[in-house]
Amino acid sequence: MLGVPTSYRIAEAAALLGVSDDTVRRWIDSDRLPATRGGGPAQVDGVALARVAAELHEAPQPGATRSSSARNRLTGIVTRVVRDTVMAQVEIQAGPFRVVSLMSREAADELGLAPGVRAVATVKATQVSVDVP
Repeated sequence: MLGVPTSYRIAEAAALLGVSDDTVRRWIDSDRLPATRGGGPAQVDGVALARVAAELHEAPQPGATRSSSARNRLTGIVTRVVRDTVMAQVEIQAGPFRVVSLMSREAADELGLAPGVRAVATVKATQVSVDVP
């Protein structure tokens, strides 16, 4: 595979995990995240990075939300709610991800959605596009 890195610099790993560079360095120092230091900047193995990412962003514990067939859940904070007479647009910041949901105003009102409220965005899609930078 051309152009697909198998390892990442500390800053890249931190951005992908949504944590600071210092946090990644501490995880390297404590052996939570293996890295190589072969004469240049430390490099974090991509497979190890994926394992830690999965540990950090596991789905909520059973009972935290109602049962669902959806497995893609992003916990975050509501940053904006725009309501009209029928619909609401809700924006959630989940780590480095901005998720926008359109729902009925009634649903947004019943959930009490407003800036500062903690929320879980559950994504269920029949098609998801994946790009490799």
